[in-house]
Amino acid sequence: MLPEHTDVRQHILDTAKPIILGKGFAAAGLNELLSAADVPKGSFYHYFKSKEAFGEALLDSYFCSYQERLAELLQRGGGTAGERLMSYWQLWLDTQANDGPDGKCLAVKLGGEVSDLSEAMRSALERGTSRIVDMIAACIRDAQADASLSADLNAADCALVLYNLWLGATVLTKIRRNRSGLEAAMVATRQLLSVAS
Repeated sequence: MLPEHTDVRQHILDTAKPIILGKGFAAAGLNELLSAADVPKGSFYHYFKSKEAFGEALLDSYFCSYQERLAELLQRGGGTAGERLMSYWQLWLDTQANDGPDGKCLAVKLGGEVSDLSEAMRSALERGTSRIVDMIAACIRDAQADASLSADLNAADCALVLYNLWLGATVLTKIRRNRSGLEAAMVATRQLLSVAS
């Protein structure tokens, strides 16, 4: 069993994430998740009213962690803001093109699966992805301020287009089982931002 000081709720979420990234939300059974977390079923319902509430909490936790890592890269990383933004896309290409679950995008995995089935989970996806787009837009504005990107770009529109592009490319990568979609997204990103290869 878990040590008493362990945050059981977060432990359940952390343990479930790689399983759901591998199998999807519907295919991951509650017993499998609880067995992997070594938590009794009663504990699950102490922390989550339902599997849907658990899914919403999983997405909120995922986006919170993702946004912390994104802030570290886009706001506090080295180089110009334009270089930090391109580092983000390169990291995306590297992590989403590999076969393992590490670094995989939960929004891509669950977006199509749960958006029509659960309003709470769809809302969590919308909140999380909107905040990511806002962070990308802020980095574009920073890049315009330090002259590493063109002042002619509309930061909000550009951030939304780029995020949409990369989400779609990631889905195509899963479908094709190769990185051509992500590589094409990188070429398009460089063209849109007028960044040399």
